[in-house]
Amino acid sequence: GRVTLVPHDKCKVVVNGVTITGKTELQHSDRVILGSNSTYLYVGPPAQRTEEDLSRYDYDFFQSELAAAEGFGVDKLGTVSTGQDRADPSVLAVFHDYIKLMPLVEEVNQMSQELRKDLKFELKVKNLALSDSRGHDLQKEITVKVTHETTQQVWVWSKAKFINRKFLMEELYQRFLEGENPAVNQDSDPFWDPVEAVHVGSAHVWLQALAYRMRLEERAELLNSEGLEEAVLLINLSPCFSDGRLFGEDEMVIDPLELLERRVDFQIHIAECLGVKWLRGAVGRGIQIGYRVYDLPRYLYTRPVWESVNPKIEETVHFSALKASYEFLNYLQKNALIVDLWGLQEGCMEMDSSLDGLLLTAEGTVVIDNPKDLTASNVPELYRKLLQMEQETELLRELDRALREENALLKDKLKKWDAGHHESQCPSQTVSDCMLLLQFFLTSTAPGHAEEMCSHRTSCDAELAKALKTFYQNMSVVRQQFLQLKHSRPPEDNLQVLRLFTETQSQMISDFGQQLESAVYKLKSDVALIVKKKREYTAYSKP
Repeated sequence: GRVTLVPHDKCKVVVNGVTITGKTELQHSDRVILGSNSTYLYVGPPAQRTEEDLSRYDYDFFQSELAAAEGFGVDKLGTVSTGQDRADPSVLAVFHDYIKLMPLVEEVNQMSQELRKDLKFELKVKNLALSDSRGHDLQKEITVKVTHETTQQVWVWSKAKFINRKFLMEELYQRFLEGENPAVNQDSDPFWDPVEAVHVGSAHVWLQALAYRMRLEERAELLNSEGLEEAVLLINLSPCFSDGRLFGEDEMVIDPLELLERRVDFQIHIAECLGVKWLRGAVGRGIQIGYRVYDLPRYLYTRPVWESVNPKIEETVHFSALKASYEFLNYLQKNALIVDLWGLQEGCMEMDSSLDGLLLTAEGTVVIDNPKDLTASNVPELYRKLLQMEQETELLRELDRALREENALLKDKLKKWDAGHHESQCPSQTVSDCMLLLQFFLTSTAPGHAEEMCSHRTSCDAELAKALKTFYQNMSVVRQQFLQLKHSRPPEDNLQVLRLFTETQSQMISDFGQQLESAVYKLKSDVALIVKKKREYTAYSKP
């Protein structure tokens, strides 16, 4: 016989993870979900049955299949452990939380519809790496996005808040089923929340350039919790003097430790946001940008901008580390500035954009890297001693290497002399050779020779540093050309403008290739010259 299933009116019926709207014939082992969580396994007539183990079709299987049909699975969480075929346990835990919350969200949506609350609930997976300054792939967590379908206002609830509210919603819904008036005052309504700012997306802007006193002009993509672009942020990080004048390329340093215990100033300039999707979603919306630098006690926020898809912000904050610590320099080299995009809604409270509560210098700059007790901190002094010891150790290694080479040479000469090779040579010549070797052996260990070796090594290091500095300067130009190529967009309709755009792009690509090739060739030439000089010096130093 045949068994068919027909949804009645607006009833939700799911077969094998797919919602059906019309008459559907069931097959053996089909999975059926009626409503939000009433699950059934259809077992067909004996003629259709196989030896398949039906015990695997448990409740989790039904929900996993439903999640997969909606485009959500373990593989979407990113997830497989290195070198293994199974997912990370923490990711599996998030996935199981997700599929367990799915029927609860469906129930809440049905209650909202029947109670005419006009609220839509959606499950979201938040990647905590968005809030980590090192960009590590940390654990993920489940959140619930709540959207008012009339006003398009948005809230984001935690998993715990959603579960707690669901119990209160069930009580209200039960009274509705019993014929009572479901209307309650606002404070007692589990569906209501005050309007608040919503976290829309985040971007990582790496600070390493500041550790070398290099300027960074970044077009950072602000990504939401699903990794999709919400906007593009134009932000500049600029090292500067204490009075705000920007550094030139000559102020760049090769080693960040050159800045240890010195004053370090830089500016963060947020220019504008491009293509903010949040502002396209509804009227009466705005944005604010927030970030926090190193050890500041709170986040800094830009002034709010309302109802502009490409809002111009143009705000600059000057930061000063009065006596840069090793920890601060390490922070610049290994961490990123987390820039958060916050969505404002009509009626919500704006975030404080002032500098109140922050320590400021006499020039009005924000103080960072401010240890509580400078006199008690002996880390910089210890670090200087460590650097000095490393330099002395390197010099001793050079001397030891020279001694070993000369010692091996002397042993070889003595072996030849002992083997009777002295008979074919003039004895006086052999003795003379040995004396010359001994003299070189002694002079190579003398302080003057050691100083000469150290001086030559310092000279090579200086030349290499100069070559690298030139390379960095050339690459900054190359990087600007690359960013222009990356973010240029072709016109959509005008064919003539498209042809002009193609020609311009071709020229830009050609210029980019030439500049990159020139920078690399210059670096290779400089390094080759340094290596040649070092080899010549080594050959000259040998007897």
